[in-house]
Amino acid sequence: MIESINQTDTGAITQPASRRRELKVWGGPVALVVILALIALGVHLYSSHTGQIEAPTPPSVTVSQPLQRDLSAQLGFLGQFSAVERVELRAQVGGTLTQIHFKDGDIVKKGDLLFVIDTIPYEIKLSEAAAQLESAKARLDLATRELTRAETLKSSDAGSAENVEQRIADKDGAKAAVDNANALMRDARFDLDHCRITAPFSGRIGTHMVSTGNIVSGNRGGNGATTLLTTVVSLDPIYFDFDMSEADYMTVQRERTKQKDPLASKVDISLSDEAKYTREGTLNFLDNALDRSSGTIHARATVQNKDLLLTPGGFARARLAVATPQSTLLVPDAAVLSDQSDHAILVLAKDNIVTPKKVEVGDLRGGLRVIRSGLLPTDRVIIDGIPSTRPGSPVSPQTGSIKFASDQE
Repeated sequence: MIESINQTDTGAITQPASRRRELKVWGGPVALVVILALIALGVHLYSSHTGQIEAPTPPSVTVSQPLQRDLSAQLGFLGQFSAVERVELRAQVGGTLTQIHFKDGDIVKKGDLLFVIDTIPYEIKLSEAAAQLESAKARLDLATRELTRAETLKSSDAGSAENVEQRIADKDGAKAAVDNANALMRDARFDLDHCRITAPFSGRIGTHMVSTGNIVSGNRGGNGATTLLTTVVSLDPIYFDFDMSEADYMTVQRERTKQKDPLASKVDISLSDEAKYTREGTLNFLDNALDRSSGTIHARATVQNKDLLLTPGGFARARLAVATPQSTLLVPDAAVLSDQSDHAILVLAKDNIVTPKKVEVGDLRGGLRVIRSGLLPTDRVIIDGIPSTRPGSPVSPQTGSIKFASDQE
């Protein structure tokens, strides 16, 4: 379809009415957008030309002075529990294992019956020794009577001195036979008694290494082939073993010298699943030489274990007091920045400028990090908002507080 073209009398060409309505509808909004864009462009060009740029807002941080608290100087160690007594139960006589009188992992008392080895061969051996003893006693009795008769005959000149001497020798031989038979009896009784294996002390027993029906090998001296039956470890008390550096050793020794009681050193112990030091031990052993390869010395404390919770081989943390309480500065551990072997804390200087301070840190106390040196009690320490800060830049500080968690002391 060919759209008709209307012309005025003057010859001008006019657009259709629908086209004029479209321009009327969209002309207003389009013009407004263009005007706003031109205004924004002008403001930007004016700002760039005059050099006026809006300064960024300083980041907000939380600051607080370090917490001061009277704390005793302490050394921290990681150690491991070990049994005071540990024994491997091995058979001293051979034979068939017939009975097991415990369950693996049981708590056993001293003297409890644990294993029984077939006793029949050793009962037979004991009966043979008993028969030999009776025979030897009979010969001794006969030799004694014959000696008496020989001495009577000699006294009446009816017997000779040689006969008396012979009877004396017979009596001595019979007496020796009795002694030998008694020794055989004791030997047979020893073997029979050791067919029943009992607990040498109270503690926890391990798993049985041999089941009933198996032949076990025994040896009294343990020099030959012997069968391992099980192990038993004592639990109360229990040892706590740890190593301390040479510097810590010197600190401990100096303090122990001041105390005048080298065996009264108190050791606080915290288990692997505890935040608080709930147990106490007594430092009762320091090795007699430093390890040249590691520069450490072995130490040991004795810990009571009435509830039998502590187990040989378990790990724990130990804390040893080495000085009287003194004023100590504490900050949150998150406020301490580490760089290899150095530590630093961000504080606010004049005009709220972030300034790092190199510090020497100690152990954790009450959930906070001990600061040994490098920090003043009046310093304003950044305790929150550290990731948004930069040394030498200003910040907007807000006052906070540092709390000591007494349940983690």
